Amino acid sequence: MITRSKFMALTAGALALAISTATMSTAQAAYPEKPITLIVAYDGGGSTDATARMLAPFIEKHLGGARIEVVNRPGAGGEIGFAAIADAAPDGYTIGFINVPNVVSIPIERQARFTLERLDPLVNIVDDPGIWTVNAESPFKTPKDVIEHAKTNPNTITVGTTGVGSDDQLAMLLLQRQSGVQFIHVPFSGAAANHKAMLAKKIQVCGENLGDSLRVQGTEPIRILGVMSKERWKVAPDLPTFKEQGFDVVMASLRGIGAPKGLPSDVRAKLVDAITKAVADPEFLAKAEAKETFQPLRFLNSEAFAAELKQLDADLRDLWQKQPWLK
Repeated sequence: MITRSKFMALTAGALALAISTATMSTAQAAYPEKPITLIVAYDGGGSTDATARMLAPFIEKHLGGARIEVVNRPGAGGEIGFAAIADAAPDGYTIGFINVPNVVSIPIERQARFTLERLDPLVNIVDDPGIWTVNAESPFKTPKDVIEHAKTNPNTITVGTTGVGSDDQLAMLLLQRQSGVQFIHVPFSGAAANHKAMLAKKIQVCGENLGDSLRVQGTEPIRILGVMSKERWKVAPDLPTFKEQGFDVVMASLRGIGAPKGLPSDVRAKLVDAITKAVADPEFLAKAEAKETFQPLRFLNSEAFAAELKQLDADLRDLWQKQPWLK
């Protein structure tokens, strides 16, 4: 038998649950009510930072005017920033760029502070092919020039990258394996520091991405030796691929936005919708395609982005078993 006191207790509990559920529902419906942090796992001034700061106003526009605060959390090849995203409360107020292959390669090569399973890929935005650049005063005109110099002068060529397990380093390792030479790897905390070291002649070769160099080509003394894409890019038709020049190296950096796993479904839907509309916004597209701010766009929805990450994870785990890139 349910006594009056038990009945009152049950009623109070049900009422509290109903109020709590209604409050949560209202809070989610009102999302966003405060600024959203957009984490960039690399230094300011690099490609990811440029993409984030260019895109943020358009996400704000399509998310009802919510403020997006871009925060740089560089270090450990991206691990610090990726971990900050994974560790954040899954409430939609912390999102961030997840860079491929780093976000996949880091948990494979070491005991990382995050796992891929703790990140929720929302939308991919950029697919930026790798390139090699040198200072314009360098004697190197082609990748073959670099390889030949490395063969006759072992362990003298310095190649800068954005860190261990980055697309830049993986491309360098592929070239080493194909040509039988050994480079001196110089990792940096971001693309901007890597690029500046090349300009200052502190490194001989800069492994970076096409967007970085096209934005400054003509204003800085650089020379692009080749692009690591399957075909020449329409925005740079005179730039030969590495494959054309005898090296079968295809490498790129995907840059998309992810969140900590476990977002409320309606919050996630709002974020995906706003980011998708931001990427398709005519004004953003015009900015992304302008030479001064060039961004090699490749939109992938959540499912396609997740599938690409899953496939790359399998590929890199296989590669790690055959030839670890971190020793």
